[in-house]
Order: sequence, then structure tokens, then C-alpha cells
Amino acid sequence: MWDNPRLLNMMAGALVGVALLAFAAAGAWLLLHSALFPVREVEVTAPLQHTTRAEVEAAVQSAVRGNFFAVSPDAVRDALEALPWVRRASVRRVWPDRLAITLQEHRALARWGDEGLVNWQGELFPGRTDARLPLFVGPAGTSRQVTEQYARFGEVLAPLGAIERVVLSARYAWQVRLEGGLDLLLGRDAAAAEERLRRFVEVYPLAREAVPGRHAYVDLRYPNGFALRVPAGAGKGG
Repeated sequence: MWDNPRLLNMMAGALVGVALLAFAAAGAWLLLHSALFPVREVEVTAPLQHTTRAEVEAAVQSAVRGNFFAVSPDAVRDALEALPWVRRASVRRVWPDRLAITLQEHRALARWGDEGLVNWQGELFPGRTDARLPLFVGPAGTSRQVTEQYARFGEVLAPLGAIERVVLSARYAWQVRLEGGLDLLLGRDAAAAEERLRRFVEVYPLAREAVPGRHAYVDLRYPNGFALRVPAGAGKGG
């Protein structure tokens, strides 16, 4: 073997290659773990309404491992999107020591039972707010469906007032309450309920004249009419 120049050259080349790989690995390790390239600045490029600067910095610190080269933008993004009001986050490394962060916050549309809030896309999130919002109630996994029907029912009912509550029961029957306290029982067929609501909105002023006072609920589950209930003991104008 030792008198074979070709074999010796191949062995020498292999050793050089191994040495270069070892040096490259050692250099990469030193670069990733060096204290010479710390992340010094976190820049948030969009205004925030519900998420504080302290929450952002705490989330970033929990996800940063190592220096500028070692930090994972994906890990930082995941930590930020775990914050209650953050819907989307994007993270970029900006040489030499900065993380540029863009956050999209949830826009609260309604409350979802006692579990949290619903945004305008029908997504649940665990935010808290003192704002006055309508209440949505429904089986698990139906927040998008309830949000869509809230918009459709609300458009039809606008002449009578704003919606205070939308309920989708365990049997998938719809119920709406207006801000004045009037409950509307709509049944399980949402499309049919919308058409009945349109007819109801047209004739309800006449029904108020015929049956004055406060109305408890209207049952719109009938195909060709509706039933109007007045609370017991409610007098005229009550």
C-alpha cells in the first residue's frame, strides 16, 4: 500500500476532507454559540392595541436560544402567536443584532360563551375585554358557522335593531336575541330562517300595533306565519 502513489494520494485527500469538515463544524459551533453576536434589539413594526411591549419581549426572550445566528425566527413566531391577542406574527433577522417583528392582532367580534372571544374570521381566541360585545353560543367547532350566520341574520334584522345574542343549540337549532330583549326562535334550517326573518321584519310593525307592550319571543318556525308571546302580566305599553 505504501508504495502505491495513487492510493496514498486518495488517502491524503480523504484526510484533508475530514479535517476541513471538522474545522467547518467547529467554526459553525463557535459562530452559533459565540457571545460576540447577541440579539440586542426587538423592533415591532405595527402598532399594538391589546398586546403590550412587555408581553412581546417576554415571548421573544423565552424563544431566543443563542446569538443572532442561532435564533430561530419560527420559534419566536410560535411564541408570539401563543399570546392571547396575537393572530399572526412574522419574524425576520436584521443584521447585525435586530429582530424585526410584525404582529396582526385579533379583532374581537363577540364573546363565545365563557370560553373567550371570537374574531371577525370566526376564530376563537383567549383574549379578555371590557368592551360590550354580542354573545355567541354553540357546540364545539361551530364558531365560524355562528359568525357567518350572525352577519346574515344581522343584515336582515337591521331595521329592528342590533343582535345581542346568537345561539346554535345542541340540536343545531338557531335562536337570536335583539338588544331590546326580543327572542326569535328560527329552527334548524338557516336558509329558511333568513327568508322568514325578511317577512317578519316587514310585518312586525303591524304586529306591535295589534299586540302592544313588551314581547317575550317570536316563534318563526312556522312555514307561513309566526307566534308572538307577550310576558304574563305585561300590560299595554309595558
